[in-house]
Amino acid sequence: MALIAVRDLEKTYASHTLFTSLSIAFHAGERVGLIGPNGAGKSTLLRILAGLEPADAGVIERAKGGRIGYLPQIDAFPDGATAEEALSSALADLPMEDYERPVRVRKMLRRLGFDDGAALASKLSGGWKKRLAIGCQLVRGPDLLLMDEPTNHLDLEGIDWLEAFLAREEIAFVVTTHDRYFLERVADRIVEINPRYAGGYFSSKGHYSDFLERREAFLEAEDVERRALANAVRREVDWLRRGPSARGTKAAARIEEAHDKIAQLSEAERRSRADSGLEIDFAASGRKTNDLITAKGAAKTFGGRCLFRDLDVHVRRGDRLGIAGNNASGKTTLLKTLARLVAPDQGQVKHAAELCFALFDQQREQLNMAETLRRALCPSGDTVSYLGRATHIVPWAKRFGFRPDQLDLRVGDLSGGEQARVLMALMIREPVDVLLLDEPTNDLDLSSVELLEAALEEFPGAVVLITHDRHMLDRLCTHLLGLHGDGRWGEYGSVEQWQLADRERHGEIVVPAQEPSARGAAPRARRRGLTYLEKKEWDEIEARILAAEAEVAGLQAELDDPSAAADHEKLQAAYEAHLDAQTRVDDLYARWQELDAKKATE
Repeated sequence: MALIAVRDLEKTYASHTLFTSLSIAFHAGERVGLIGPNGAGKSTLLRILAGLEPADAGVIERAKGGRIGYLPQIDAFPDGATAEEALSSALADLPMEDYERPVRVRKMLRRLGFDDGAALASKLSGGWKKRLAIGCQLVRGPDLLLMDEPTNHLDLEGIDWLEAFLAREEIAFVVTTHDRYFLERVADRIVEINPRYAGGYFSSKGHYSDFLERREAFLEAEDVERRALANAVRREVDWLRRGPSARGTKAAARIEEAHDKIAQLSEAERRSRADSGLEIDFAASGRKTNDLITAKGAAKTFGGRCLFRDLDVHVRRGDRLGIAGNNASGKTTLLKTLARLVAPDQGQVKHAAELCFALFDQQREQLNMAETLRRALCPSGDTVSYLGRATHIVPWAKRFGFRPDQLDLRVGDLSGGEQARVLMALMIREPVDVLLLDEPTNDLDLSSVELLEAALEEFPGAVVLITHDRHMLDRLCTHLLGLHGDGRWGEYGSVEQWQLADRERHGEIVVPAQEPSARGAAPRARRRGLTYLEKKEWDEIEARILAAEAEVAGLQAELDDPSAAADHEKLQAAYEAHLDAQTRVDDLYARWQELDAKKATE
């Protein structure tokens, strides 16, 4: 059952069109990850679905009696409210008996893990504020919860909690996020909003990894279709140039068909160019010095709390040092200490002679929010100096995904992701030895995160990286330094390894997996051969494999049909069905091998 659906939705901001004839539905029981490039309209779509913003055109259909919850990016609570009062306030407009409200509130506080409902909401950490904001929606009993970037600015502990909480809750949701591990673990359907698709989006059931495979196959098929269409258009253009007579019915029909094909090709090529065009290429200075930054016995205390002590760090050319820690553990302070922007209380930090570094500050203090994008990218005139070469402001702006009509906007009016791209534009103009990045993925869309990841991987200098993007830390970092928030620190091989150590250090019980014999009970002897039910399965499995393979062949024939390639929805449905059918064949063969091995022991 569709909880909410839109048909022919249209929305435009200024001269930028977000949606044109967008039709999509979200159903009961679904857990949808909503992704797409910055500016594609993900947040706007959620606000429209929540009834907080009007569409320019289109129809919105909601299930009768269905309740929609909406969690914005910024958490807001009544002034001076405690956690308990914030939850109670969220129930104010719902029809219920007075005695029901405190009962619901107490239950929600327990589900959220609050020991003290009297804690002031304004004094909570970012992670606990996000818990409370989610609770304020869930306490209302929504059928569908819309969440806009709930992982943004959460620390690793907060993201872990949110993953586990959503796994326990029986609720349908649509969530926008750029956290790939989070998508993989919580979503069972991925929807990418992107103008490059004929229907304005691409949808795939399954995990994020399944989505990546299906999207690649779909785009490859579109490329094949576009090339075939281009060849057909070339033949029709040659025919038209020969000047056929339009007096005959057949000739007139062919002329009309030729113009239709030309229009289809033009639209297909427009969609293929619809990506943001973001280009990131960090330039290294070319210095051959290996030792770039060395910290010996460094210590720092802030607000009476020791962040780190006796810390030794050695950053060499080619290193990728990740810094992990929960909020307020001292990650940013450590990064600035390594940059010598903050002096250590004890110990010393040495830089190689004439070291050049670029800093990405998560607070974006390098940006003047009052100046225009034009002046931020190009301090004077219309020419940018890039690695000693002159580049005009328009192609330079396009390199970072900005349109010419955005150049006169104030930096403060840009989205968070756009401001992050301005910072990157400033960072790449001159060659450097070390990149120091403090939460560079905040507010970036997934495609931009992947481009940044690739650029950091290719950079020949050193990188020191703070991010809550666990995928980026695990993939990029040659070593990981984990802070525990109490002065202690350690070097770890992965984010998961640091998390386990952090829980142990803070007194949380971590139970290792044990073999059955270690729990005091002798393992029972495993039955040899097939059980009664497995024998029945064995007798039927060959026929099931043949039927599944026939289904795959039939769906392949549908994909090969040229008429399917011209229909976006039909092509997408056929690809998903084909992949599902092929998976069933693979599963059946795996099961057949399993049963065959057991049968051999009889």
